[in-house]
Amino acid sequence: MDDPKKVGRQDRAQVNPNEEYEVEHLAQKFGVSPAKVRQAEQAVGKSRQKVEEYLTSRK
Repeated sequence: MDDPKKVGRQDRAQVNPNEEYEVEHLAQKFGVSPAKVRQAEQAVGKSRQKVEEYLTSRK
């Protein structure tokens, strides 16, 4: 499991659906359920930019 206190470029560039704090953060940021964040990751991959674009376009 990742240490949330140790973040770097790679951690910010990707979404790990197994890390609950990452999923919760994105869910709150976009006003969606954690399941929707995981669905977005499955649809477009782990790229944070693509996941965020997916969540924005699906509102």
